[in-house]
Amino acid sequence: MPSIRTQDPASAEPPDHVLWDLPVRLIHWLIALLLPASWWTAEEGYQEVHQWLGLTLLVAVVTRLCWGLVGSPQSRFRDFVRGPSTVLAYFRGEPSPTPGHNPAGGWSAMVLWLLLLAQALTGTVNSDDVLYTGPFYYVFDSGVSDFLASYHETIFNVLLGFIALHVLSVIYHERLRKERLLKPMVLGKTEGRTGTGPAQPAYKALVIAILLGGMLFALLELAPAPPVSEYYW
Repeated sequence: MPSIRTQDPASAEPPDHVLWDLPVRLIHWLIALLLPASWWTAEEGYQEVHQWLGLTLLVAVVTRLCWGLVGSPQSRFRDFVRGPSTVLAYFRGEPSPTPGHNPAGGWSAMVLWLLLLAQALTGTVNSDDVLYTGPFYYVFDSGVSDFLASYHETIFNVLLGFIALHVLSVIYHERLRKERLLKPMVLGKTEGRTGTGPAQPAYKALVIAILLGGMLFALLELAPAPPVSEYYW
């Protein structure tokens, strides 16, 4: 009778889980496209297009924040938002406790998302005092809207600084530390860096985005319309 070979569980290869799931990758690169497009349309005066790009950015960022609660293992905040002691230990040379964002990169990502959220939200109450007002400008008193909108450009400049640091950090890790960051953000994983568990189905993120988009559309419909102005020539 032929013998049956059994594999030692200790010697079995670990499951090859994806590091960054499809929703994370799509949202990451969508934001990378939306930001320069939003800047260009604002500079060229295409305010209606700029507004819709900003609203799309808002849905993308909030979807990513929701995915940080219910998404795949490395997508969740609990995986990469670590306490000060872990961050300091990482800067002292200790290895990252997770294959995803390292402790410093996790906080950097959080700051970027919050800046993006603030940028999109202040844009909804922005106004040029002539031809354009954001969709929620008249929800608040004009003084409140103008105060919030006054930070729209400032937040964008701060955001540019953090994006520059993000790009430099990626270059540093890729070139000097030989850590592959770009490949998993494109393909999902790379040699030696895989996820710690199975990915959540991508359709869940799509459902979240659709629900958020529907809620935003409803709010746009309910927002007060601009007052009718009469121009005398």
